[in-house]
Amino acid sequence: MFTGIVQTLATVAEVRVEAPGKRLLVCTPEVAAAVRTGDSVAVNGCCLTVVEIAGDTLAFEAGPETLRLTNLGELARGSQVNVESSLRLGDALGGHFVTGHVDGVGTLDQRHDDGAWTTIWIACAAALTRQMASKGSVAVDGVSLTLVDVECQRFSLQLIPHTLAVTTLGHRQVGDRVNLETDLLAKYVGRLVGGRGEEVRR
Repeated sequence: MFTGIVQTLATVAEVRVEAPGKRLLVCTPEVAAAVRTGDSVAVNGCCLTVVEIAGDTLAFEAGPETLRLTNLGELARGSQVNVESSLRLGDALGGHFVTGHVDGVGTLDQRHDDGAWTTIWIACAAALTRQMASKGSVAVDGVSLTLVDVECQRFSLQLIPHTLAVTTLGHRQVGDRVNLETDLLAKYVGRLVGGRGEEVRR
């Protein structure tokens, strides 16, 4: 479990093809000093297992399903990624409950810069926006954010200067693909409401 409060903006040191998946080597001194082999770490919001630690660099294995359903398959040497180690009992929950199980990939549809602030619109499948509500929460590339407006197949976010400076979102441009995870509570509510609907129809 994660909070969506990114610990550090890290750099991909190397991507190795290990068919049918890939090995991602991420240089992240702050996180590498605090985790052990076998720990869970969110990379762009995707929960991965640390398989090796070499100094400041963490190694992860990403399978074909992960590469297909997230933007991790697009990473290359020099790419920047958002990194967060898993939540420990007693840690402050500054964002919202983020599982690290990416629901889908969205595309940056519009970007409006207003001084140091930025408003972005992200296009995605309607199945995802049905689990969103204005002023609710969503994780974008692992960053916990508050939804502003939600339409049928897109939603908007207002990014503060701090978020733009310390996460990948500051560099994202129109057409870029981002990992999305809708709010965990919204999923359960949707499931309950859907289940009752099925019972009524029967």
